[in-house]
This record gives sequence, structure tokens and C-alpha cells, in this order.
Amino acid sequence: MRPKKVILCIDDNEQSLSIRKFMLETRGYRVLAASSGREAIETFQSSGAIDLVLTDLVMPEMDGAEVIRVLKELAPDTPMILFSGKVKMYEKGTCADIFLPKGSYPPLDLLERIRMMLVKKRGPKKTLAHDFAAAHPNPGNQVAAS
Repeated sequence: MRPKKVILCIDDNEQSLSIRKFMLETRGYRVLAASSGREAIETFQSSGAIDLVLTDLVMPEMDGAEVIRVLKELAPDTPMILFSGKVKMYEKGTCADIFLPKGSYPPLDLLERIRMMLVKKRGPKKTLAHDFAAAHPNPGNQVAAS
């Protein structure tokens, strides 16, 4: 059995956070919930491997864009999604991989985007890399001339 992918979900609105957590857990993800940016950073640092971050933009103290900036410094390869119900377009510089306005996409679209981002993060299967290395031996790890 494959381990569940871990998603850190951040929103200061407890009801929205609860709904999103339920939606993701019913799709087989393990969800860590945080209701503030500071809590999210602490959770991210203490939990080990997080596969994806999903955060609201508008939050008190530390907004979602700032949370993502800090988390990207810790783990630049972790996919991060920034969303907002109040802001429809976000043009300010952000470290997020994508920005989604809440309510302008069906939940299934969000789930598909999450799935695709997790597939990209995983990269090629190790068996393919192993098969390629076996089929293309490079004795002594010499660089081939082009």
C-alpha cells in the first residue's frame, strides 16, 4: 500500500478549512490543518515531508503569499497553491506555483490540479531511471562526447 500524500491546508476561516480538509481526506490524502501562517510554518517544520501546500491569501498577521515565501525557502520543490475568495486576480510577485480565485472553479478542478502538481513533484518513476541506466551504460561515469 502506497503512503498517503500529505497536504498542508491553511485558512483562518475554520469552516472553510474543515470543508477543504474533509474534501481532501475523502480523496485519500492526509491533511494537516493550520489556521494561521505561523502555525503553518511550525507544522511544516515539525511534520517531516509535506507533499503540497494549499493556503488562503487573506489572513491576519501573515498572509498566504508570505507563508509560501517562507516555506519555499525551506522546501523550494514542494508545490504550493495560493487561493483567495476576496481577490480574483493576484498580480503581485508570489512564490506560489499557481493562484486560484475561490469559487471560480469547481472542487473537482482543484482536486485535479492538486493531483497533477503531485505527479510533477514525484518526477519519473525510479524503475524508468534504473532501466535507462541499464540500457545506456557509461563505464567509469565518463561524460559522452557530443
